Amino acid sequence: MVLIKEFRIVMPVSLEEYGIAQMYMVTKMQQKNTTSTEGIEVLESRPFEDDVYGTGQYTSKVYRLQSKVPSWLTKFAPAQALVMREEAWNAYPSCKSVLKCPQFSKFQLTIETVHRADNGHSENVHGLTKEQLAARQVEYIDIAIPGKDCWSYLVGNCSIDFSKFKSERTGRGPLAKGWQDRCDPVMTAYKLVTIDAPYWGFGRRLEQTLLAGERALFLESHRHCFGWIDEWYGMNLQQIDHLMERNKSMSDEQRPLKPAWVTSTVHLNGKTPDGEGIHGKMYRP
Repeated sequence: MVLIKEFRIVMPVSLEEYGIAQMYMVTKMQQKNTTSTEGIEVLESRPFEDDVYGTGQYTSKVYRLQSKVPSWLTKFAPAQALVMREEAWNAYPSCKSVLKCPQFSKFQLTIETVHRADNGHSENVHGLTKEQLAARQVEYIDIAIPGKDCWSYLVGNCSIDFSKFKSERTGRGPLAKGWQDRCDPVMTAYKLVTIDAPYWGFGRRLEQTLLAGERALFLESHRHCFGWIDEWYGMNLQQIDHLMERNKSMSDEQRPLKPAWVTSTVHLNGKTPDGEGIHGKMYRP
């Protein structure tokens, strides 16, 4: 059975600000999570153009996540064999990622993201059929509520208490109950996750495990985005590029690979707050 779940993450930022916030978050979390043994390898990165997404950036990668593999899954294959291969089409405000595991050839995980300048109440941004809508589950992720499961810990949980937090530079916050209906600016990332693991005995468990991991990744990355607002607010593309290049140099000193759990959230191109285009650039290194 194919699992379909849509996560809606409301953010107290504008669509334009979100682009800078995501790039800053990815770079900073890379600095915190880079190791000498795990990460991703970029096989290909190039501009693309098609009738569905328009123009954007195509990337092909290999993810190596041995330490993140649940112990029960190693009964079916060694952790070293459980690499993930991803193809991604990034065309902000829309994007799509498809992940597969060569060890399990029938497995596929797809993430389709649409970003909207609303508070999460658009009902079918992905244009699903009646059958798909009937099968879809919807969950709102509130960034004001911290993650408490093991997946949030593995991803890199954000310890900020947003019920007390207030941005010094923008005045945004605290995030009290119902903040999504009162904040301005506001935007939502609509993430449609489709998982197909047709394997008897462990397929259902694998689907639920991956879904929990994706949920934690969505929650913690977006909590960090807002928690670091006073650091990234006002930055332009040139400053972000410089930060990313500096981080790349530091990472290369350890190994030419970067952490996979952090970078899998980023699907960005479009416009920065200062109006400079970032269309076609690749932000999932």
